Amino acid sequence: MADRLKQISSHVTGNFPQGMLKDEVAIITGAAQGIGRSAAILFAKEGAKVVVSDLDEKKAQAVVDEIKAFGGEAFAVGGDVTKPEFPKDLVTKTVKKYGKINHIVNNAGFTYDKMLHTMDDETFKLILECHNVAPFRIVREAAPYFRIKEKEKQENRSIINVSSTTGLHGNVGQANYAVAKAGVTGFTKTIAKEWGAFGVRANTVAYGYILTRLTAAKESGESITVNGKQVALGIPGRNASAAGVNSTPDIPLGRPGTADEAAKAMLFLASPLAAYISGHTLEVTGGRGI
Repeated sequence: MADRLKQISSHVTGNFPQGMLKDEVAIITGAAQGIGRSAAILFAKEGAKVVVSDLDEKKAQAVVDEIKAFGGEAFAVGGDVTKPEFPKDLVTKTVKKYGKINHIVNNAGFTYDKMLHTMDDETFKLILECHNVAPFRIVREAAPYFRIKEKEKQENRSIINVSSTTGLHGNVGQANYAVAKAGVTGFTKTIAKEWGAFGVRANTVAYGYILTRLTAAKESGESITVNGKQVALGIPGRNASAAGVNSTPDIPLGRPGTADEAAKAMLFLASPLAAYISGHTLEVTGGRGI
């Protein structure tokens, strides 16, 4: 324990020039674009070996190439997180490549909005499959690499699950997303309680208005194909060019957040700076909703 505290202290005091996550292995899902891409790059710059996982393997590989261009280490694993066989493939490839797992960032997700009275079962269940069932399966598959009994083998390890202020407060047209994102917090707290004895921390990041394709104008035509079905992304009527101060009067900081800013919250929770933080839901909102 004394050695571990000494190691943490060296991180915090800045005596770690090669990065806060040096030689640690991080799986990040939904990492081909948006917040996930920013997190993959940021983690790699902090010395992590990053597994860039995404439904779009070509885009995931582009992120890997970007990381390798600045001297970082990463590889891509393509696939649909909602498929039952995906977690085993992801974990097996990660361990074969790097021999261990230190962090899992369950970031993959999308919205599929409909008003409550018109939402069918399939639309409701699909969002739960992506945001609840998939992270559960991934974490369960990775259990042997987190439930390590020997204290001397317990490196910095964490689970970071992505939620939303919709999961905290609800939102019009997002009954499925609200239920799913609320469930993320309960899942995270359970991991924290069950795996804390193994030195594993588990935390949630609940994002507010972050500039991604999920919050852009729906009219821009962004979509995702899941289970053979094309799902339009974005917010109807959102003027993509009006994401400035005047369009966000409910945000004290006066603007939406960027993907890079959002990713920094993930890095904080994965890093030794959060060594005694577990079971927490970190709201990244610019003050919105306070």
